Amino acid sequence: MWYNPLMIELLILYILSHRESTMYGISKQIESSFAVYTKPSFGALKPALKKLISDGFIDFRKSMSDGGKLSVYYSITKDGEKELKGLIKKELTTNPLQFISNAKIKLSMADLLDTNERADLFLHLKTLAASFKQDAENILNDEYTKKNFYQKILLDNSSVEYSNLITIIEGFEKDNARNS
Repeated sequence: MWYNPLMIELLILYILSHRESTMYGISKQIESSFAVYTKPSFGALKPALKKLISDGFIDFRKSMSDGGKLSVYYSITKDGEKELKGLIKKELTTNPLQFISNAKIKLSMADLLDTNERADLFLHLKTLAASFKQDAENILNDEYTKKNFYQKILLDNSSVEYSNLITIIEGFEKDNARNS
């Protein structure tokens, strides 16, 4: 499966913003917190960690266990905290393939943003979801699609998924406005 490197970096930085961890710990925490949206392989984490280290967004320390096993612990830097917020706020691609899962990952992290940043994130994601929903509905109304039972069912389901996401975001917007 193909993974967006920026989303993997976002997940790593988010996990490390809560606590120092080994690569195995990061992998397990991503799995336990985000498995319904994404499951990056252990092998996908290693190059992302190397990049984040070279960019100065994470640091590491090596520690020898009592049993003589060397472990590497990663932690987020101040620049990494800024990068994390920047990645959360960064606009998503207009490719609908991974939109819903990536949007849900970012929405899960919205508590790290201030009120205005959250409002901007919510508006961006809601606008994209509405655009994808409209695209699905336009294709549903196409003459060819009307004759294709399977595509019609799948497009209808996609339209409902986008509608549901929009409803969730609107609830977040109301909560955000109440708490501002």
